[in-house]
Amino acid sequence: MNPRLFSSLRPPRRAGHSLSRLGLVGLLGLAGLSGCAGPQVQDYAAEQPTLDLRRYLDGCLQAQGLFTDRAGRVVKRFHVRMEGRWQGEEGTLDEHFTYSDGSTQRRLWRLRHLGEGRYRGQADDVVGEASGAQAGNAFRWAYTLALPVDGRVWHVSLDDWMFLMDERTVLNRSAMSKWGMHLGDVTLVFTKDAPGSTACR
Repeated sequence: MNPRLFSSLRPPRRAGHSLSRLGLVGLLGLAGLSGCAGPQVQDYAAEQPTLDLRRYLDGCLQAQGLFTDRAGRVVKRFHVRMEGRWQGEEGTLDEHFTYSDGSTQRRLWRLRHLGEGRYRGQADDVVGEASGAQAGNAFRWAYTLALPVDGRVWHVSLDDWMFLMDERTVLNRSAMSKWGMHLGDVTLVFTKDAPGSTACR
């Protein structure tokens, strides 16, 4: 993600909170991603069509998306061109972003299927590993990005949901947070190129 997008997504300052205390709040917020509050991926186990992430993220895809801040205001729009490739349980997803201000970015995901719908992923700007799980038409992906903002590096947590609508379309929404506070959301529509496509444009 373009770091400039986050200049308007800063969490509000709270008087009397030290950095160490805010760090504790952030850890509690991350722990909440796997807790019982809110929807869980298994809630969608009976939903159809079934999302096979290795099949869907294999080949050429396009996505249109936008960022909204915590007030719901659209901060920036973007387009993503992607190419996914799988060999057995190992895969890559090469993402090329073009933002509405003309700036560009690339992210290369290295993915692994662990069995029973569980996945791990790594990318250069992801802190540690991303972890995800699939059930029914849904996939939930949680990870932390290291984002340079105003000369510092922020660790921003994403709670990322994908829903397969039909064989070519996935809806994706990610909630962004820092220190346990909601910063905004990323919304995308993925479209897989038609069968027979030989190159990612």
